[in-house]
Amino acid sequence: MVKKDFAKVLEIKNIDGLYCIRLDMGGEIISMISLDLSSGIRTEELVSLNIKPTSIAIAKNLQGFLSYSNQLNAKVISVENATVLSSIVLSIGSFIFESIITLETCKQMDLQPNDSVIALINANEIDINEVES
Repeated sequence: MVKKDFAKVLEIKNIDGLYCIRLDMGGEIISMISLDLSSGIRTEELVSLNIKPTSIAIAKNLQGFLSYSNQLNAKVISVENATVLSSIVLSIGSFIFESIITLETCKQMDLQPNDSVIALINANEIDINEVES
């Protein structure tokens, strides 16, 4: 995550030792799953999230159904191309995330600043970094 912003924990379910958590990320509702959860995390608390840049896929002109739990409306803030990889900075509400994709894919998608895209994040790729104190 590039910018620290806090999401609100809406719901925590423990199903056979698997925690299913719903969070409000500035109006976007996201889901995460985890095998362990700090005992200090409760509903209504604010938490910062950690999502690796390589765990955020990007879709442009998406049609059809996907198995991604989190399909979030995003805007491209910037595109930095290197030799093999591209760094795409995305705005999802007030949250700023980085996605790392291949240069070839970035060129095929013709990603440009201000493009509207869908950020795709599997629920198991989201971690709670810290609880706001």
